[in-house]
Amino acid sequence: MATIESAGTISGAGAGILDRDHTVAKAGFNRWLVPPAALCIHLCIGMAYGFSVFWLPLSRAIGVTAPKACPDMSLWQELFTTSCDWKVASLGWMFTLFFVVLGVAAAVWGGWLERAGPRKAGFVAAICWCGGLFLGAIGIYTHQLWLMWLGSGVIGGIGLGLGYISPVSTLIKWFPDRRGMATGMAIMGFGGGAMIGAPFANILINYFKTPTDVGVWKSFLVMGIVYFVFMTIGAFAYRVTPAGWKPDGWTPPSEKKTMISEHHVHLDNAHKTPQFWLIWWVLCLNVSAGIGVIGMASPMLQEIFAGKLIGHPELAFGQLSVEQKTVIAGIAAGFAGLLSLFNIGGRFVWASLSDYIGRKNTYYTFFILGIVLYALAPTFAAMGSKMLFVLGFGIILSMYGGGFSTVPAYLADMFGTQFVGAIHGRLLTAWSTAGIIGPVVVNYIREFQLAAGVPRDQLYNTTMYILCAMLIAGIICNYLIKPVDSKWYMNEAEVAKLQAAGAGANTVQTGSFGIGTGGLDTKAALFWLFVGVPLAWGVYKTLESAVKIL
Repeated sequence: MATIESAGTISGAGAGILDRDHTVAKAGFNRWLVPPAALCIHLCIGMAYGFSVFWLPLSRAIGVTAPKACPDMSLWQELFTTSCDWKVASLGWMFTLFFVVLGVAAAVWGGWLERAGPRKAGFVAAICWCGGLFLGAIGIYTHQLWLMWLGSGVIGGIGLGLGYISPVSTLIKWFPDRRGMATGMAIMGFGGGAMIGAPFANILINYFKTPTDVGVWKSFLVMGIVYFVFMTIGAFAYRVTPAGWKPDGWTPPSEKKTMISEHHVHLDNAHKTPQFWLIWWVLCLNVSAGIGVIGMASPMLQEIFAGKLIGHPELAFGQLSVEQKTVIAGIAAGFAGLLSLFNIGGRFVWASLSDYIGRKNTYYTFFILGIVLYALAPTFAAMGSKMLFVLGFGIILSMYGGGFSTVPAYLADMFGTQFVGAIHGRLLTAWSTAGIIGPVVVNYIREFQLAAGVPRDQLYNTTMYILCAMLIAGIICNYLIKPVDSKWYMNEAEVAKLQAAGAGANTVQTGSFGIGTGGLDTKAALFWLFVGVPLAWGVYKTLESAVKIL
């Protein structure tokens, strides 16, 4: 029979190594080991943002030096052809698959994750994400686009969903005193994954390419192996808090805050509340605006500034030579890298700030500041000020990332911590929706403006004002968020029963169980260094390629 030891650990339960019971922290554990474990997973799955590095090589996988095009081929034929190269647009559907499947997987398996624990979820995520890369490699080798979509897109997308939400509930429970900062530390890894993965993939492609092979399928295999090692280390480093644990010397604030509930709402009831759907729309509108910009960052900079990027302000985009367009494309890639850097920084900075100013005020800041910056973007462009333009969109992308990292803490404030991971999983369907809305709004308005004969340096003006309108709708949704009605609260007996079941006993002790707040001891410092070195390398590579912009 299972019993709780003095440190809140479980003994005699016969728990398997992947089971939640096997991961309950023991006395002496340092809670600062949990964020780098989460980063091990998020930095790997964050490569989803950098997959565009593969599109051009894959678009000439058969032709090698130039695409072997079949102009009359339908998308259905393209899924199975072995004699024609794939179109970049068809490969780009992978990006949509990633985020649609991510949201669906997080919603479907979020409840299972709460029961199974972060270690099992993280390990399954590693199998799916890396297995998807392996299957994608087979699809590239056999030149079967459907297999690449199924492997990297669908199976890999399931890994994205499970990996993304695996640390959320755990971190919030480890850091009740700093909810925003804790989730910000982990989720910033997803924003930074492309900074490491994209240059790493480029190095591998150049290493493996030959006169008869563009080198992508081998790159997939190597990345799959490397990512599996990192993600497995992260999954096995996860620990969960003993039931009733709280940091040594910490007590909940005596001053009651209206927007932070001391009660819990059951997973089965959360989506029945207006608060869930208002936060759903808050996230969706914030992300829709940002993700549309991410998808068009490179062409937007090129078309707006054109010759100004290379010291020829008199040249519009259509007047540039092929060689000049190649040069500004490289500069625009640096712009995309800078946005990634703002994205990752915003995930930590804004989420940490929300611990002090509150989640609602943080989102008010996102929407109000976003409206101002989107409205000013055409002015910055007309002034020809690259610095103001880049800085403006950098701040916008920091708030895009900040929206992701702040929302788990917002949910914990509204619904309590008992089911926050699963509730967060269901909320991520807002991301799936935004992944469709944002690019459609930006891309199709651009095409409409282009067809209407609008000069290329003004193609995005109308888009910016439409994005402002979306953010105004976000302000209204955020304003309407009030504390959850008490009729949805779980009673104390229900909460105690759930916690006792998780602890493997009928009663739950409270206290620190010998597990303090911890700090950067040797073990924690080494683990942070383990994830920090590749992250620092990614930042260096990003700054190296972006320095030409200004």
